[in-house]
Order: sequence, then C-alpha cells, then structure tokens
Amino acid sequence: MPQQDLKNSSAIEHIKGRGLPLPENDVDTDRIIPARYLKFITFEGLGAYAFYDERFDEQGKPKPHPFNDPKYSGATILLAGANFGCGSSREHAPQALYRFGIRAIIAPSFAEIFAGNATAIGMPTVMVSPLHWEALIALVTQNPQTEIHIDLKQKTLSTTSGWTCPVEMNEGYRKAFLEGSWDTTAVLLANFDLIRKKAMELPSLC
Repeated sequence: MPQQDLKNSSAIEHIKGRGLPLPENDVDTDRIIPARYLKFITFEGLGAYAFYDERFDEQGKPKPHPFNDPKYSGATILLAGANFGCGSSREHAPQALYRFGIRAIIAPSFAEIFAGNATAIGMPTVMVSPLHWEALIALVTQNPQTEIHIDLKQKTLSTTSGWTCPVEMNEGYRKAFLEGSWDTTAVLLANFDLIRKKAMELPSLC
C-alpha cells in the first residue's frame, strides 16, 4: 500500500507571526532551558522556564529580557543570533521555546543538533544572511507589530512593510516540512497497513 498523502494533516509551508528579537550570538541550550528543569517527566509547562535564569532574579522577580517585554507579547517568530542552540544536545531546549509560543526561528546559523530537534517538533529553523538579519532586527525593534511571513516552499521571507529577502534551510528539513514527514507519528499512521503487513511476515510475530 503506498504512503498516504500527509500534506493536509501536517505539512508546513507558511509561517506567519510577529517577531521577537534576541540579537545574541552563541546562545546555548543551557541558557535556553537551565539544566535543573530537565528532570520534568513531560514537556508540558516547560515554556514557563525558557530563559528562566535570564528572565527572573533569585526572588522570581522579572528582569529586563525580550521574553518579558510586553511589546513582544504574543510574538511567535524568534529572531536569534548566529550559532543559536549550541552546547548540549538537550531536546528540552526547542520544546521550551515551542511551548512558550515560538513557532519558527530565524537566525544566521544554527547548531546542527538543535535544528534537528526543532524540526522533529514542527518548528522550522530558517537562515538569513547577516546583513538581512540585521535589517530584520531593526524593522522589528522599530515596529514590534511588524508581521513576518516565511514561505518555505519559495524560500522567501516578507514583512507587512513590504521588505523581503531570501532564506535558506537545511534541504532535508525543508523537504520534511513540505511533505509533512517531520511528524514521525503521522508518518507511522500513514503507513500503518504496511507496518502491520511487515510485522505479520516476521516469524516471531505470526
């Protein structure tokens, strides 16, 4: 039985939302989600602890940080610096960002394992040139209401102000989003009959 078409259920071709600027290079996963929160047995609620040590003091009082800034409340596209997600390979880092409300990340470059972990939960990691990144940061800083549109199919980025630029992405990840195969659960369900047929062919399962 051929694989079912997954496009209607889990393909991701377009991402729209306001930007949240975090213009720092080499932000590692320990900063994104402190190690003491890795003991959680589920990812539910992990968004509250994204960048926790940078957002709150020892008494739990908010500190100046883009994630705490009211003008970026509700923003869903993170504008991060180069080599974002470096350090340890903890999958909790993209999970924390996703559960905070982030649905895509734009940066000049990403740590490879982080980008893979982000892809696995449906959060595209899109790259732009340093010059375009600086221009985008300036646009969003000057007008936090600017909406960003990422087109993975056409590999373009545009804003409500009319500004556009090309984007790049790991081609394997881009293909997975366009086909819907980033969602491994959906892929398994789409191939359920093939899996069952193969299982019945195995002597230990007959």
